[in-house]
Parts: sequence; structure tokens; C-alpha cells
Amino acid sequence: MIERTPILNLVSQAILCIAFVAILSPFYIVFAAASHDFVTVNKVPMPLLPGGHLWENLSEVWVKANFGQAMRNSLISAVAVTVGKISLASISAFSIVFFNYRARMLVFWLIFITLMLPLEVRIVPTYAVAANVLSPLKSMLSFLGLSITLPEWNLLNTYPGLVLPLIATATGTFLYRQFFMTIPNELAEAAKMDGAGPIRFFWQILMPLSKSNMAALAAIMFVYSWNQYLWPLLVVTDQQNYATATMQLQKLVPSGQAEPPVWNTAMAANLIVLLPPALVSILLQRFIVRGLISTEK
Repeated sequence: MIERTPILNLVSQAILCIAFVAILSPFYIVFAAASHDFVTVNKVPMPLLPGGHLWENLSEVWVKANFGQAMRNSLISAVAVTVGKISLASISAFSIVFFNYRARMLVFWLIFITLMLPLEVRIVPTYAVAANVLSPLKSMLSFLGLSITLPEWNLLNTYPGLVLPLIATATGTFLYRQFFMTIPNELAEAAKMDGAGPIRFFWQILMPLSKSNMAALAAIMFVYSWNQYLWPLLVVTDQQNYATATMQLQKLVPSGQAEPPVWNTAMAANLIVLLPPALVSILLQRFIVRGLISTEK
């Protein structure tokens, strides 16, 4: 039986409309500010109707902040981190769910506990390892009393340095584990009887079934990777070649000390940086909710 509640429906729609306007208002203000010239954007109050200088501001900031190279660096690192997170999370969850070894729950909880340790907490040891990847091995050999000379392996100012410390994801492992637990055991047994080994079962059966989960996780992790600021700021010193879009954006945010605030170009830069994650979210939005709350069998 379906109840007719026109008043409640009207109130719900009104709340949704108010929330929609509240969420989109900052983005519209950024767009309006990016479309004005320097004089207009500094008026109080600033005109909320779009102006005619949008493409001029976008062109100026693209050249001024070297956004061509920065966007390329951000795209490479974000895609690599996303692929790495999905691959590592799916393989880890596959091992925990479908392989019966004694320590599998211990491994899962050790992975899950890392949710309490964000990058900001482990930033110092992570940077030390990135500065010399073999330093943990050197410490272990020194502890054992072995004097073996190892070369220096520096990941600073490299794409692996931007990507590798970010690819581990407890959230992705948890999501994949919860989905894999809904797969009937009979499916794994039938695949085994048909001669499918673990790799074939994982690649040809589990991966096609988890397309929605993969797309949802890809959208979330791409936005997370694209918006990274602290780690690229630490690992990149050659900003001419390896600076990301968020690093370049920070340089354009007015400080109010040395130069007057050029808000029109700063807002134009915000639009450029906002575009890729917005496109990914829009293209994959139909998979996000489905992948997080539903299962496919």
C-alpha cells in the first residue's frame, strides 16, 4: 500500500531544492568572479551576473601558472593512484575472502585499522622512505649486524614518488570485501570444477561482477587523488616539471601582503582545477550509489 502524503512530499521537495541551491551557490560565485575583470570583481558587492572576461582570465592563468604541465602531472598521478588503489584493494579483498588461511582476519583488521592513520599522521616516515626507498632495509641489516652497502634510491621529484605512498586504501579493501562476501560459495566451487584457477576466477568472474563497485571506488579515489596537496608539496621540489594543479592553484590565491588580490584569475584557476573531478563525478555518478549500497549477482 502506498500512502498519499502530498504535504510531506512538498516539504521534502522544498528541502531538496534549498539544499541544491546551497550546494551550487559557491560554484556559481566562483564562475561569476572568474568572468569579471579586476576592477569589477573587487567591487562591494561584486556583481553576481556573469561578465564577459571568462576566456581572457582562463587564458591568462593557464599561461601564468603553467597549468598545461601541472594538469598533466595531476592527471598522471590521479589516474595512477586510482588504478593502484583499485588493483591493490581488489586483490587484498580477494585474498581475505576466498583463501582460507589462519591470519586472514588479522590481516584484514590490520588493514582496517590504518583508516585511523591518514597520510598527515605518517607523513614523516613516509617522506623518509620516499627520500631513500632502501632505508628500511638498511636499518634492518644494521640491526642484524650486517654491513652491506646499498645504493640510494630517491623517489623525490618523480611520478612514483607522487603515486606509490598513496595507493594503499583500507576503504577500498573494505568495500571489495563486503561485496565479495555476497558472492555465493557455489559460484567459486562451480568455477573450480570447470577448471578455473584463482587468477581466472578473479579476472573473468569477480571483476565483471564488481563493475559498479569499481566505478564507485574509482570516482571517489580519483577526486581524493586529484585534490591531494600536502604530499605533492613535500615530495616535489622541482615545481617547474612536477608541480600538480593544486600546488599551482595555491600560488594564485591572494595572500593580501605583497600584491593586491587578483580574485578574477584566482577564481578562473579554481574553475580549471575543478573541471576534471567534476567531469569524473558526473560521468560516474550513476555507479556511485549503486556500487556503495547495492550488490549485483
